[in-house]
Amino acid sequence: MDLILWRHADAEEGADDMARKLTAKGEAQAAKVGAWLRKRLPKDAVVVSSPAVRAQQTAKALGLAIVTDKSIAPGASPAAIVKAAEKHRGTVVLVGHQPDFGRALAHIVAGEEAEWAIEKGGFWWLSGKGVKAVMSPDLL
Repeated sequence: MDLILWRHADAEEGADDMARKLTAKGEAQAAKVGAWLRKRLPKDAVVVSSPAVRAQQTAKALGLAIVTDKSIAPGASPAAIVKAAEKHRGTVVLVGHQPDFGRALAHIVAGEEAEWAIEKGGFWWLSGKGVKAVMSPDLL
């Protein structure tokens, strides 16, 4: 399985965490990364997003059907993130949050408890047990 952990793009501040929307900068980040990924993803890739508005908006930039999974909402554990990915086959794109995804990456890649960084709008692409790509929207 290929697994892409894509952190939502830049979002507005707000008291209702689940309702926060992307900023103009975030929309541009999501569009850049979405276009880059679209060119490289297999046609049967599955996109799974947190129910948070900012994650849903980021995922929409791929132009593919989105499966919403509450188990990867803000505060998700590494185990919940891995389990959400394992429900699917092939290439799975999870769109979610920090520090949750950073903790999941440390667990998956290094088998350790740590908080690895993912920039807003950035992603890590894992293939098998290795890292295929790490990308920041600023590099596109």
